[in-house]
Order: sequence, then structure tokens, then C-alpha cells
Amino acid sequence: MMGFFFAISCIIGIVLCCFGGSGSAALDCLLAGADSAVELSISLAGTYLLWMGLINVASEAGLIEKLAARMHKPLRLLMPDAGDASASVTLNLAANFFGLGSAATPFGLDAMKRLNTVNPDKKSASNAICMFLALNASAIEFMPTGVIAVRIACGSADAYDIVLPTFVSSVFSAAAAILACKFFESGAGGK
Repeated sequence: MMGFFFAISCIIGIVLCCFGGSGSAALDCLLAGADSAVELSISLAGTYLLWMGLINVASEAGLIEKLAARMHKPLRLLMPDAGDASASVTLNLAANFFGLGSAATPFGLDAMKRLNTVNPDKKSASNAICMFLALNASAIEFMPTGVIAVRIACGSADAYDIVLPTFVSSVFSAAAAILACKFFESGAGGK
């Protein structure tokens, strides 16, 4: 659906540029944008491949299972009715922790599927689903690798100066998300 609206807005923009007498300028902008998109994608590929490879190596070495076992108790405090979704939730949060939003998506989808299987009311989100969404949206991010890669690709003088502010702000946002979920979960506005 969003692709349809994006295509319509692009077509309207091109038609308006052509009628406005700047069709060649619009074409130049489109080509320059396509070139920079390809350059950025290639420069980001290395960073994503490195971190996704490290996650696969950690998974093959059994480190992911150990991390999931260590995180089982803290996740049970946050999501007591999570069932067997704690491994997927842990993987999602770990990928977000290292700034790999793209790598976190499959784990997040698997976690949602597992959380929904133990949800007694399929027409509404359980407390565990709401907590997971809040944690996922406000994930603690130690190393924002995607943003750092973009900053490096764009020629930033110090691409890593965002690490500490990102970590601190993400800790506060995660704490606020957890408190909000627990507040509504306890009955003050929730069920």
C-alpha cells in the first residue's frame, strides 16, 4: 500500500516538474539520487555483513543459547506469560543492542508469533506482546552500527561520537517504556 502512494507521489512530482519547465532538472535529481542510494547501500553492506556474520558465528558457537538462558529470568520478570518466546526475544534485543535493526526483524517476527501462540485472547494483545513491542521500539542500543556506517559513508569527522549519547538516551527510553507497560498492565488504565 505504501509503495502505491510512493509511486503516485513520484509520478505527480515528475509531471509537475515537466509542466513547470524543469523536467531535465528533475531527471538529473532522480539519477543523482539513484547513484547516491547505490553508493550508500554498498558502503552499508560491509557493516551489516560483518555484524550479521558475528551473530551467526555466536549462534553456531552456542553463545546465543547461553545468552538466552541468562536472560530467561529477567525476561520472566518483564513478561511472565511469554512461554518459549524468550530465545527469540533475546535475539531481537541483542540485535537491537548492536544497532542491527534489519537483523532484529526476523527474530522479532518469530518472537511475536511465539508470544501470540500463548496469548489466550487472540483478538487483543497480551501483556507480554505489549511489553515486547515496547522493548523493541525503545531498545537499549550500545553500538548504533547502522547510524555509524551512514555517518562514515557521508564523511563524518567523528562517526563514533554518538555512541554514548545513544546508549544513555536508549536506556532512559527503555526504562520509560517498561514503566509505562507495567503501569497500564497493573490495571491503571489497562485490563
